[in-house]
Amino acid sequence: MATANSIVLVHGAWADGSCWSKIIPTLGAKGFRTTAVQLPLTSLDEDVATVKRALALEDGPVLLVGHSYGGAVITEAGTDSKVTGLVYAAAFAPDAGESAGSLLASVPPSPVAGELRPDADGFLKITKAGMYESFAQDLSESEKAALFAAQAPTNGKALGGNITIPAWKTKSASYIVATNDRAIPPGLQETMSRRIGAKTTSVASGHVVMLSNPDKVVDVIAAAAL
Repeated sequence: MATANSIVLVHGAWADGSCWSKIIPTLGAKGFRTTAVQLPLTSLDEDVATVKRALALEDGPVLLVGHSYGGAVITEAGTDSKVTGLVYAAAFAPDAGESAGSLLASVPPSPVAGELRPDADGFLKITKAGMYESFAQDLSESEKAALFAAQAPTNGKALGGNITIPAWKTKSASYIVATNDRAIPPGLQETMSRRIGAKTTSVASGHVVMLSNPDKVVDVIAAAAL
């Protein structure tokens, strides 16, 4: 497998590219070029198209990294010939015909699930309690406030988008299990990691592991890129 000097970072639902802010400088210091996409979070197809546009601008081998719902996006987009491998950070890793939503429905509801509020157009937002207590519970108060203020409403169609050809069936994968996650149950993360044959790292973290434990996430990404 070719060394990936470029890394494309794919955020999840209710977030944006800034959620990678703590790891981008460190990856740059290690010699990696990084791109953090900004998903519209309107549908899986449109989110995948955003990642594919980013991949088209890369000159060489690329490592795709996805957090949360971003894992479903990289699973669909990662079949691109430039992609050398996948890193799932507390992320969904669906099989063909599955979605982020169907995987969540396969287990008892997580605490975050009860804190989602839809609008008239089908976009979901997390309540303040959900963000502070179950999405980013191990961050500082100021970080929680910033995440809550900047959260990106996410359309239910995105979470319900089914995978066609899973990239993890042909690309190497690494998985970071966040053992204190209150959004995607850790047991589900472990099941998905085993199913895709990923190299697994467990981190004592809530859902936004790249913000609570950036150095550990960087270590996994750097190892997967080599």
